[in-house]
Amino acid sequence: MHIHSTAIIEDNVEIGPDCEIGAYAVVKRFTRLGARNRIYEHAVVGGEPQDVKFNGEQSLLEIGDDNLIREFCTLHRASGAGETTRIGSRNFFMVGVHVAHNCTIGDDNIFANEVALAGHITVEDHVFLSNNVGAHQFVRFGRYAMVGGKSKIVQDVVPFFITDGNPPRVRGLNTVGLTRAGFSEAAKRALKNAYRTLFRSGTPLAETLRELEQVHDENVAHLISFIRGSKRGFIRA
Repeated sequence: MHIHSTAIIEDNVEIGPDCEIGAYAVVKRFTRLGARNRIYEHAVVGGEPQDVKFNGEQSLLEIGDDNLIREFCTLHRASGAGETTRIGSRNFFMVGVHVAHNCTIGDDNIFANEVALAGHITVEDHVFLSNNVGAHQFVRFGRYAMVGGKSKIVQDVVPFFITDGNPPRVRGLNTVGLTRAGFSEAAKRALKNAYRTLFRSGTPLAETLRELEQVHDENVAHLISFIRGSKRGFIRA
């Protein structure tokens, strides 16, 4: 473990093995860090939530292993007694990313410069958010989604596809991301067909989902489950 002499580590903090805390970085109380995380200069991890309902109660920020948290990032603990902001492992937070209270972030995600996530947001795994993406509270980002720069997100972002623009629209399959992740040609073809059925057929959503349920593919099944679980609605093509 290496902690720079100018870093500030408050009480009630747990730091796992082989972490690096850079100059002038701050790790606030009630933060739990796993192993091999690197927190760069001037980042603030575990700050109090920016929530008018917050009244000083004890809450947590839990971070997994092997995360890169670059300069000037702010990752906040949860609002609500005993509640937790959760961040998984192997995530890359570029300069100036903000993760607000009560977010749940999975593994292997990339957040480019100045991404801003409001409270209670869920990010699954292998998501790529380009620079200056701003997301409304309670939205969800599905696995292997890619979002274009400066997009304003106020509804759920469906998995496996590229979403871009203002207002944002689903543009097509995240082919490059899926190829890099080792998806087979058959798996990509099933998702491409699901895209056409979902966004190009003109069929009512309920009927479309019933049709997609006949496709025996685990990724299409996840897509259906994600859409059915949407409370804010999801971004369309």
